[in-house]
Amino acid sequence: MAIEWKYRGRIFNHAEIESIRRLIAANPEASRWSLSRKLCEDWDWRQPNGALRDMVCRGLLLMLERAGEIELPPVRRRPPGRPARPKAVMPDDRPVCGPLSELGSLTIEQVRRTPQEALFNGLVEQYHYLGYEQPVGEHLKYLVSAKGQAIACLAWSSSPRHLGCRDRFIGWGMDARKRNIHLLAYNTRFLILPWVTVPHLASHILGRMARQIPGDWQRIYAHPVYLLETFIDPERFRGTCYRAANWITLGRTTGRGKNDLTHKQNRSIKEVLALPVHRRFRELLREAR
Repeated sequence: MAIEWKYRGRIFNHAEIESIRRLIAANPEASRWSLSRKLCEDWDWRQPNGALRDMVCRGLLLMLERAGEIELPPVRRRPPGRPARPKAVMPDDRPVCGPLSELGSLTIEQVRRTPQEALFNGLVEQYHYLGYEQPVGEHLKYLVSAKGQAIACLAWSSSPRHLGCRDRFIGWGMDARKRNIHLLAYNTRFLILPWVTVPHLASHILGRMARQIPGDWQRIYAHPVYLLETFIDPERFRGTCYRAANWITLGRTTGRGKNDLTHKQNRSIKEVLALPVHRRFRELLREAR
């Protein structure tokens, strides 16, 4: 058997594996869910906002069981099937057009875990070319409204762990990247609804978002973000609104995905754009301790 195991960038030694075996033996009636939470409490393994890392811990336990290092109790409850697609919504689709100056004051509202989340999910599912995809990890959802009418949606989530051009732009080492990757936010969806035709609206919203999202992330997840990033499909878009909002082109992806084992392109290549939201972003992201 292996002396050490690596999971999600953390090394687990023989003594820690033994402590897991003792925990399982001492709690013969405990479920897998209960064991993962007990282990997180014993190790004080928490997210920056104080919540237990029980989902990550459960993945570690499954990996160790498959490797023959531990024996977990039988599964008591099977997880549900694939989540249902968001329900269709009946949006206010009155045409919105004219110059930005006549649009009035915009409201940019974080709607995750609010009554407006269903509207956000439905709009993205119906009108974004990629549809809706349930984020994992840290994520926020924003609904942009003018005079009470929804006109845009933006989704932000945890950033990809490995991104060559981004990592070179920051100039951080492996240890700093593992420690600080949560200090980046990734724009996964940006949708201007199809009945909205307002020049410069998209870049204006991005500028507003750059000022708002660091504070929201700090308030909800108890840590800041210093750099925003996104992908652009150059076969579909030019990323004009991002560039107009001062985002920087960093390079292109390799088209291999995060779990690549073949070192061959297996998906479309994307342009990577980023926007620093702290003047000392490189210094702060390079800190390994």
